[in-house]
Amino acid sequence: MLCGARLTYSPQSNFMISRYSRPQLDRIWSQQRKLELWLEVEIAALEGWSQEGLVPQEAVEAVRDQAEVDVERVKEIERETRHDVAAFVQSIEEVVGAEHGRWVHFGLTSSDVLDTAYALQLVEAADILLEDVDTLLDVLERRAFEHRDTPKVGRSHGIHAEPTTLGHTFAVWYEEMKRARRRLKQARETVRVGKVSGSVGTFANVPPGVEAHVCDKLGLKPASVSTQIVQRDRHAEFSTAMALVASSLEKFATEVRHLQRTEVAEAEEFFHEGQKGSSSMPHKRNPVLTENVTGLARTIRGYASPAQENVALWHERDISHSSVERIVGPDATTLLDFALVRMTKVLDKLVVYPDKMMENLRETNGLVFSQRVLLALIRNGASRDGAYRTVQRLAKEAFEEERNFEALVRDDESVCAQLGDDELDACFDLETVLENIPTIFERVFGQSSK
Repeated sequence: MLCGARLTYSPQSNFMISRYSRPQLDRIWSQQRKLELWLEVEIAALEGWSQEGLVPQEAVEAVRDQAEVDVERVKEIERETRHDVAAFVQSIEEVVGAEHGRWVHFGLTSSDVLDTAYALQLVEAADILLEDVDTLLDVLERRAFEHRDTPKVGRSHGIHAEPTTLGHTFAVWYEEMKRARRRLKQARETVRVGKVSGSVGTFANVPPGVEAHVCDKLGLKPASVSTQIVQRDRHAEFSTAMALVASSLEKFATEVRHLQRTEVAEAEEFFHEGQKGSSSMPHKRNPVLTENVTGLARTIRGYASPAQENVALWHERDISHSSVERIVGPDATTLLDFALVRMTKVLDKLVVYPDKMMENLRETNGLVFSQRVLLALIRNGASRDGAYRTVQRLAKEAFEEERNFEALVRDDESVCAQLGDDELDACFDLETVLENIPTIFERVFGQSSK
């Protein structure tokens, strides 16, 4: 809560949440859930104080049994206090009575509650995101093996390079998402930290034992050292990990969009019965889902920047980070969840056209085998520069005159003087070019076939 300038985050009024959230994430970031977590922290702190011998056990039991979250009452009180935690604590004391309610929030500062509860929300959100990533990994593995041996032209700078397979592309993405999962899991652990160390983190008015009990009960690790807050480099790491996942999704989406271009037409998003691609052009089948993922990735990356700027705060704490996190936490996790689910569905139902892939592979009349001819000449004694000039001359002729590169190579006297028919056959054999794809699959998946 911003003192003097009210900013109460409401998922229902936020476009990203209302447009993209699934029920699980909507629940995590709801006002109800947030206050429930605050109450869990407060009850755990009371238990810790009871173990320290200060708070009577009957007070702990009274709060545990009687306290309940009333979002509307907290909002009502907050209109006067202009402080959300103070309003929440007052609402609990009203329910349980002054005798036992006076111990609620004893020795704590607002951030003890806020940061510890926020960690729980981020962990819950991270668990959903990790499940999403696992589902995407399953789809990528299945589609990789499905198209392990589906030839297609590889492109660098957007220009035809050498043959590859569609399965190889999926394998590259699978390995990238494994790295993304490791980063996301590590970030989950980084933010899985609570603190109940008081106003400047020195335990001046609350003993370390209370913090230890709170964190242990809630499944968190106590911050080894804190100020009034848990340090925000932790949250910046989490946001950055999400931004990297989003960037990978954009990479996959961009490839699908390119493959769906009319000039390429090697794959396309599944087009549903009754779907319309354009309001004016009935023939259009646009890659709208992957374009959407691309836009979402830009937005998610945009949230990483303010999260990183939250690291630098004044002295032991200011609240410039607070307004950021009320938006970044819900929106970034919700958008990434949506993007992961959407990209998974796209790849799961991606329509592939192997014949078109082969047609495009042959479009340059064999030029994609030029390096193999170059290396064969070098192996047989030609200088690299001399061999390069010979192959480049033949490639230029094939390209400009739209002639078959293999035929030109076989008719060239300088080439035939060094290479026999068997060697030339090997240069232009597609299976030989792709013979190490199973080895790559074994390195990525631990098996070469399924």
